[in-house]
Amino acid sequence: MLLEKTTRMNFLFDFYQALLTDKQRSYMELYYLDDHSLGEIAESYGVSRQAVYDNIRRTEAMLEEYEEKLCLLDKFQKRTQMLAQLTAGITEQNMTAEEQLALIEQLKEWD
Repeated sequence: MLLEKTTRMNFLFDFYQALLTDKQRSYMELYYLDDHSLGEIAESYGVSRQAVYDNIRRTEAMLEEYEEKLCLLDKFQKRTQMLAQLTAGITEQNMTAEEQLALIEQLKEWD
């Protein structure tokens, strides 16, 4: 469960980091990408561990809110799955041309 949350936060951060403040971006990078502890981040910024924790939790909530409204991660996952289906269908030659074209049309709709 923790790994799933970390992976999800990393994806959301990739998609929405431009919408965050510099401090939010920095805390999230240190915590999720560089695997720093709350205490390490607090020490390097001269703030309490609780302040870092609160900031990260608020930022996580904001990222989830952005995803709820914009659905960039959801669309990315659907496109990735669809491309895998299409690739497998072509490679294994077990998909008709009509089925392939239907998947391509669906991909076009999501863009």
